[in-house]
Amino acid sequence: MGCCESTFLRRPDSLHKTNHHHHLYNNNTNTNRLTQTNNGPSSPSIAGKDSLAGGAAGFPDFSEFSLAELKAATNNFSSDFIVSECGEKAPNVVYKGRLQNDNNRRWIAIKKFTRLAWPDPKQFADEARGVGNLRHKRVANLIGYCCDGDERLLVAEYMPNDTLAKHLFHWENQTIEWAMRLRVALYIAEALDYCSSEGRPLYHDLNAYRVLFDENGDPRLSCFGLMKNSRDGKSYSTNLAYTPPEYLRNGRVTPESVIFSFGTVLLDLLSGKHIPPSHALDMIRGKNILLLMDSHLEGHFSSEEATVVFDLASQCLQYEPRERPNTKDLVTTLAPLQNKPDVSHLSSTFALPLNFLKFTFWMCFHGNIVCFCSFVLMKY
Repeated sequence: MGCCESTFLRRPDSLHKTNHHHHLYNNNTNTNRLTQTNNGPSSPSIAGKDSLAGGAAGFPDFSEFSLAELKAATNNFSSDFIVSECGEKAPNVVYKGRLQNDNNRRWIAIKKFTRLAWPDPKQFADEARGVGNLRHKRVANLIGYCCDGDERLLVAEYMPNDTLAKHLFHWENQTIEWAMRLRVALYIAEALDYCSSEGRPLYHDLNAYRVLFDENGDPRLSCFGLMKNSRDGKSYSTNLAYTPPEYLRNGRVTPESVIFSFGTVLLDLLSGKHIPPSHALDMIRGKNILLLMDSHLEGHFSSEEATVVFDLASQCLQYEPRERPNTKDLVTTLAPLQNKPDVSHLSSTFALPLNFLKFTFWMCFHGNIVCFCSFVLMKY
C-alpha cells in the first residue's frame, strides 16, 4: 500500500501516526464505460445547480454491470477488498474493486446487499436508475448496478480517503482542523440541497459514516443513502438516541428527518464525538459551548463561527419537524463561514523504506550530522 497523509489533519505530536491507503485513481485515458472525472480543485461556494452540478462529460456514465464483471473486479468478493467500517459484520458489505475492462483501471465501490434484500429486481433497478441520474461533485455518485438472480449490487465512485467518522472518532493523535470541519458542513449541505432540488430530498440515516473523502481530500456525500429502504434494511440505525423523533412515532422518513440527522453530523463536527443530541442540546441551552467543543482543537477555532454552527445544529434538532430549517437555509448559513478557501486537501506521500529510516536515525545519532527529511507530496 502507498502512504497517504491527511494534510487537513492538524497533528499535535512530533511523531505522527501514518495513515495507509491505496491511491486509487490513475488519470490517463477515457473509456466508454467510465468517463474521466476532473472537476479541478474545489473551493467553497454557495450551492447552485448550474455552478456545482457538472455536465455529463465530467462524471462517470451510469451502466448496468454483469455479476461476472464485479466478481472479477473484487477477486470474487474477497474479504481483502472489504472497505465497510464494520467489515464483514456490516449488514450490506461494501467492497472496493477495479474493473478489468476499464483502460483507466479505476477503482470503484460496490455495495452488496444481503440475499433477497430487494426481492423485486425491477424495483431495485428503477431505484438505482433514479439515483444514478444524479450527478454532482459533492456526491460520491452512483455509476451502476447489477441484478443477477438473487444478487443486488450498487456501484459507485470510490472515495480513497476514508470516512468522516474514521477521521473524527478513530484517530488518537490527530484531528481535522476547524476550517475543514466547516467545509464538510457546507459541502454536505450543498449535496443535500442539490438532491432536494432534483426531487430526491430523502436521505436514509445520514451520519458521519456517510461522509467520504475523495482523492483530493474533499468531503462528499455517499450516494447509497439516497436509495429507498429495502425490505430487510432500516432507514435509521438501531441506536434510538440519534433517531429523529417523528421516525420513532410513525416509521417514516421525511425531508425534515434528514435535517435532524444533519444536525447530529454538525454535533459530530463540533465535538469530535458521537454524542446523543439530547445531551448536546442540554449543553447548548446551558451555554456550555466550550464543554461541547472538541478538545483536540485546542482553541484553534473561531468561537463566533462555532456559535453559528451550534445555533444551526440546535435548529436542526428541534423536536417539531416544521421548526427545522430547509436545505437552502443550511447552505445560506454555512457559506459565509468559509473564509479559508485554501484549506489543505488530502495529499499522499512516499513511504520511506524502514531500512532507510533506520540509517537516517543512525546518521543523526552517530555521525554528528543534522538530518532533515522531507516527504515529497504527490497527487495521484
